[in-house]
Formats: sequence, C-alpha cells, structure tokens
Amino acid sequence: MKKMKFTAFKVAFNLTVALGISSPIKNAYSTDNSKAYTIPSVSLSDALTQFSDQANIKLLFDPALTKNLNSPRLNGKITIDQGLKQLLRGSNLTYRVVDNNVYIVEPVVKPKKPEDPEAPSSSTLPTVKVTDTRLYDATDPYNTDYTLPNATAGTKTDTPIIETPLNVQVISKQVLKDQQAITLGDALKNVSGVTVSTLLNTGAPSNTNGQSATNITLRGFASETYFRDGFRLQQGAGARQLANVESIEVLKGPAAVLYGLVEPGGLVNVTTKQPQATPYYAFNQQFGSFDNYRSTADATGPVIGHDDLLYRLNFSYQTSSGFQDFTGLDDVFVAPVLTWLISPKTQASVEFEYNHQHTGLNSPFNPYINGQLLDIPRSRSYGEFSPATTETFLGSLHWSHQFNDNWSLKHRFSVNQQNYASGNNVAIAFTASPNIYSGFGSVPPSINGFQILRQNLANTFSQNNTYSTNLDVTGHFDTAGLKHTLLLGGDYYRINNRFANERNLISLIDPFNPVHPGTVIAESLGDQSLKINEQIDQYGLYLQDQVKLPYDLHFTGGFRYQYIQQNTTSQSLFFSSTNVAQNQDAITPRVGLLWHPQNWISVYANYAESFGANTGIVYQGPGQFTPIAPSSAKQIEGGIKTEFFDGRLRATLAYFDLTKTNIATADPNPLHDCGRGPNSCSLAIGEVQSQGPELDIQGEILPGWNAIATWANVSAIITKTNATNDSFFDASTQGSLNVGDRLFNVPRNTASFWNTYEFQAGDLKGFKLGGGVTVQEGQIGTPGLNGPIKTPGFATLSLFTAYSYSIGKTKITAQLNVDNVLDKTYYSSINGGTVDPVSGIFGATAVFGAPRTFLGSINIQY
Repeated sequence: MKKMKFTAFKVAFNLTVALGISSPIKNAYSTDNSKAYTIPSVSLSDALTQFSDQANIKLLFDPALTKNLNSPRLNGKITIDQGLKQLLRGSNLTYRVVDNNVYIVEPVVKPKKPEDPEAPSSSTLPTVKVTDTRLYDATDPYNTDYTLPNATAGTKTDTPIIETPLNVQVISKQVLKDQQAITLGDALKNVSGVTVSTLLNTGAPSNTNGQSATNITLRGFASETYFRDGFRLQQGAGARQLANVESIEVLKGPAAVLYGLVEPGGLVNVTTKQPQATPYYAFNQQFGSFDNYRSTADATGPVIGHDDLLYRLNFSYQTSSGFQDFTGLDDVFVAPVLTWLISPKTQASVEFEYNHQHTGLNSPFNPYINGQLLDIPRSRSYGEFSPATTETFLGSLHWSHQFNDNWSLKHRFSVNQQNYASGNNVAIAFTASPNIYSGFGSVPPSINGFQILRQNLANTFSQNNTYSTNLDVTGHFDTAGLKHTLLLGGDYYRINNRFANERNLISLIDPFNPVHPGTVIAESLGDQSLKINEQIDQYGLYLQDQVKLPYDLHFTGGFRYQYIQQNTTSQSLFFSSTNVAQNQDAITPRVGLLWHPQNWISVYANYAESFGANTGIVYQGPGQFTPIAPSSAKQIEGGIKTEFFDGRLRATLAYFDLTKTNIATADPNPLHDCGRGPNSCSLAIGEVQSQGPELDIQGEILPGWNAIATWANVSAIITKTNATNDSFFDASTQGSLNVGDRLFNVPRNTASFWNTYEFQAGDLKGFKLGGGVTVQEGQIGTPGLNGPIKTPGFATLSLFTAYSYSIGKTKITAQLNVDNVLDKTYYSSINGGTVDPVSGIFGATAVFGAPRTFLGSINIQY
C-alpha cells in the first residue's frame, strides 16, 4: 500500500490517520451529491473505508477511535452527510469537513465550563503530522491486497480474523490473479495442509477436472462438499470455474455447528463477486501449453437509469487439448447477478450460474508390480476416449433487512442442479490372472502374465440436485457491560442424487505395450445394469454468541441441533433391488476463547464436535450388507495469530488434535457387490486421530513485496479398527488395517512458498516478478500384496512475471506464468487401487501432475 504525506494542519488532539482516499472526483459541496451505496454491517473501520471509496472522498480517522465498534448496514441512495451520520450513529463520534473533499472523524466533545482550569483556549491548538494511507475496499476490483481483514466462514458474522478463535485462511483475488488460478486445486495450495485429489482427470493444464470425485483433504479427512457464499455444493463442485470468485475462505476444523453435515477437517467456502455501485469492466485472455485458451469478462455497475438496481456479469470460455491421451476440455460459464436496493435498510439479490463442460475423461491408472508403480509416460492412458458432458445450473434468491442499528435478518433460497452424461466411460482394474475371465471369450496372451482389465460403462448418467433455504437473525446488544453479537438461525437441505449406467463390454489391454482399442472378451452384461437413487433431508437449528469480555478477551460459543433422514435405493444386474434407510440426530457444540491484548497479536483455543451420516455399505455376504453407523468427531485446537504493518501481513500458527470415528473407505475386493456394482462396498475404520502443527503466513512485507508461506505436519493414524475388517483383508495376500497405520492418501508434510515484487517507481514502475515452490511428502494407498502402495514426494517450482501500464482510466497488464519449471514427473494424488481377486496384486488410481506448463495472459480493466 502506498503512503502519502500531505500538509499538516491543526486539530484538538494528535490524530494518526488510518484512511485517506486520494481521488477527489466529485465536489463534496455539490448541490446533489446523493448516490447509491451498498455497505454491509461490518466493523466501523471497514465500513468507513468502503464508504470513502464509494463516495470518492478523503476520510481521516484514528483507528483507536473505531476499535471494537460495528456499523449498521448502509443501502440506498443518500448524500454523503446522510451516509456518515448513519454509519456513526451511536458511536459517540462525529465528523467535520476541512476541505471540499476531506472529512475528519473525531469524538463528540462536550463543551467545558469557562471556570474549568483544564478547558483549553480555542486559539491554542497543537500542530500534528498526519499520515495519509489508502486502504482499499476488500471488494474493490482494483484491490491488490494479499490479506483481507475479515471472513464470514467461521462465524457467519463477518468478524475480523484476528478476533476469531478459529483457524480461518482467506485467498484473495489478487493471489488468484498473480498465480492465474483456474481451479480450486490451483488456489488451495496457498493454505497449509490442504491437498486436492481427483478420480477422473481431463489432463488439461493445472489438472483441470471433469465431472468426477474432486476431493479436498483438510487435516487428514477428504470431502467432496464445498460452499458457495455459505450454500452447500456437492459432487463435482471442485471443478467449478473461478471467473466470478471474489475470494476463497478455508475454515479448518469441525464446522457442523453452523453448516451441518460436513467433514470435520474443515470446509472451503467460495465467495462470489457482487454488484458494485461504481461501473467497472474487465477482459482477460489467457493462452498457454496444450492448446489451452481461456477468455473471461467481468462487468458491473448500476443499471442505466436505475441507481437502485446494480448488476454484475461474469463470463468465461476455456478450451484445452490436455497433456494426456484421449483427454480435453471445452467449458462455458456465465454468472449474472442483480441487486435491488429497496431502501437504505432492505435489499434483495437474484443470482444465476450456468456451466457447460464437455470433457474427454481419463481414468488415471498405473499398475503396481513388485512393490512399485510401473514407469510409464505421463501422457499414457489405458482407457479409451471417454466423452462426457456436465451441465450445472444454480439459482439463488436472497434478501436482507436491517431493523435498526443492532438487529438484522437474512434469508436465502438456493437451488443447484448438476447433470452428467457419458457415452463411454472406462473403469479400469488390474489382473495378474487374465485366464479367470476365459469363460467370457478369447483371452489374449500377455507379457509377464499381466493385463489391464477394463469395463466400459456405456450411457452413464447422473443427476445431483441440492435445494436449500436458511434464515439468520443477527443482533448486537450489551449486558452488564459485555458486548454480544448473537446469531440465531436455521437451515434445511434436500439432496437428491440419481445414477444409472450400462456395463456392456469387458476388455483387456497390455500394460507394457498398450494397443488401443484393446481386446474385447465379453459383450453386453445387460441394459441399465446399475441404478441408484439417494435422498438426504437435513434439518438444523443453531445458536451462536460472540462476547467481548474485559481484559481484551473474546468468547465464542454455540451449538446446533441436527436431524438427518437418508434413503438409498439401488438396483444392479446381480440384485433386483436394495434399500438402505437411516435417521439420525445429534447436538454438536463449539466453544472458543481468544485473548487480544495488543492489536498485533491474539492467542486462541477452541473445542468443537461434529456429526455426520455415512453413505458406505459393508459387505456381509452375497446379497447381505449393512450401512456403516454415523460418524462423529471431536477436536481441540490452540494457536497464535499476529498482524503487522497495519494488518497487511498476517501469520497463524496452530496445533490441532482431531479424532473421527467410523470412517468409510473403499473395499478393494472387486468381487464384493453391495447392490451398486463391483467395488461399491465400503469398510469402516474404527477411529482415526489426526494431529499436528500448521503455519500460514501471507501479506505485504515491504511496499510492493507480497509473500505466502505455508507448512503443515499432519499425523493421521488409525487408532482403532473394527473387527469386521479382518474378514475382508487377508494379511497373507492383501495386507491389513492395523492400529498405528497411516491413513490413506494423507501426506505427512506439505509446504509452499510464493512471493512477488512490484517496482514502485522509476523506469521499472509497473513491472512485477516472482515465483514459488510447492512441496509434498509421499502418500500411501490401499494395502496390497507388498504392503501399502506408496508414491514418492515431490517439489515443483513456479515462476511469474507481469507488466502493467495505464492509459487514462484503462489499465493493461501482460503476464506470464510457468509452472513445474523443471518439468518434474510426479503424482499429485493417489486413491488406493483395485485388488486382483486371485493374486492380490493391484493397480493404483494415481493422477499425474501436469508437466512444465506455460500460461500467458493480457488483461484490460477500466
């Protein structure tokens, strides 16, 4: 951030200015300076910052005056004077004008009696030096901050992160721009201990994913659930475009108290770009390796002739051939938003998203022979071309009303529908005994007796629908000198999932010398051989209170009542029909305490519990299976947060101890069928304990120098096993699940470093360069003949450069990113494997990381 000093002037007290907006576009004394403002109920400091940006004025105030104060919501068309009066109402602060466009916020001073000896003379005012520092609005499209002061994911109340007794990390839009992040997987490497794995891959640069299970692993536990502005998104959401993303929030640890059914490791919440009162337009064209082209556009402002109607429109189109055989991507995304400022206290918004993806999917697979993965080229695919189409529709209506300065209400209704269709999706297994399939037809000879067994899933169709509504009431009040922020809310989710496919071909291909399209050894196995219908109803009520105690202590406590109804019906070629139904309810608490003795440091601790239903089914014998019991989790966490340079640099060091019970993991026996086809059964691990330290550092070290550093050491260990596991794992052939074993697909150590520097003056002004490194320790997969399958660790290097130039109000930026500069061959994730029923040897679902990748862009903003 740039600091500018201007002429000192006389005031009645020493004033250290926290804010000064330096673009006097409009005269504050004009006869009609009213305009539409959109400012949520946030801390008073942030509200004044946003107001000064939107009003185009210089607003000067001492940050000590606004500490621990909140502002009411500001919506509607009003004048500058009206807006300042509303924001400062009840704060014991006032304002005065010292120039046409300069305002000073100061305490209300009561006049003293003439006989008071301490009453100063009006003619003797001390001279002070005022420092003018510009603080951007967090949602300003030109905001270049790497750190954002507030987050909503942890408390739903837009609380300053330094005052939140939870580990919350935020990835700002400037980080996404500098790294040219296209997917969530690209962005989440900036948060400690987060890894991303995929079961299907388009092979596009940066591992752009098709419709598939895109899992994030947080604190040792994987999840397919994401949130968009607090709204739950299910399978496939990890492949969403980032064209309309404002920032990405990562909340670590159990979050069931506010969000219900989520994994205890944490959650990812994407915050989207919202309409702005000031017109803004941007266009970005990206181009790079593997025929990767991506165009994005962003436009916002008032609807012509209607200052109370604001719009925003984001669009993107991407096409790529992919770095692996038979892969590719063609993606169209559009997201319009319309906000109606009904009154200064009431607003309503309508949002829509449409995403059409046409992909060539790759089923990542690598044979695991003699204790190691086969050395194959990154471009190799053992499947055939698998075209797939995914269409996602999202609609949302939300409105809010500010009753007064202290109480407000928010309501949202959202619908998300995702349709997926594939005409030829190949599922892959591995066999060292191809002759057991000779009954199907002619079995070709193979080298060393190994073959890749492939099953063609024709006419695959799935639909995932999510319906949601939630209501939140937020209030600010005092009791016995304690300041409360109370949140009372309820939500309801209905999730409908449907799936159907045909399994009409079984074929073999040689792993050492694959010749496509392989050799068919079995024809059609039946029409619509697998159908699954699942419905989940989730009801929740929650209460949370944030209390500011004496001695700079902050207490947060709350609980949630959760009731879940779940019903799954499946029909396969082997079983006529199966039905699994479960009803569960629970109360989950969360408490946290934070000590904030200085504005640059806070120490916190929290305890939280979570509860969740399991969808896994355990095989008990032919036609016999039972659902896995609900899971539960408990966590204790403590940490230290620091902020330096007026909050521009933040660091969080945390240690957590998290225990989860009844974890469903895939049953690797391909002959077990739980009414959903081969490999549809699960096993339950009795208990897993995940613990370790995490470190996150992000922000501006010096003017123009921004950096991000992360490190996590996650020890996810099996502490209890279920007795039934022994019937599925024969230690002599397939390994076993034992107490003390590491949990699958969880690297022990992960770290990343990224930094950029932008020249501030001289001939190189506007030139920016940087780079970083990502490090990940090896992972393990499902146990096999030679013990757990393992992948080696890796480190990749990235470089970046950009140059920005302004022509009038237009800013043009040219940028180049190079990822995996040293062209390192590595596996980004491993998801176990499928065991051959005779030999016990198996292959791994291992995903190659992208090779050296170039991505350039031209960006225009005005």
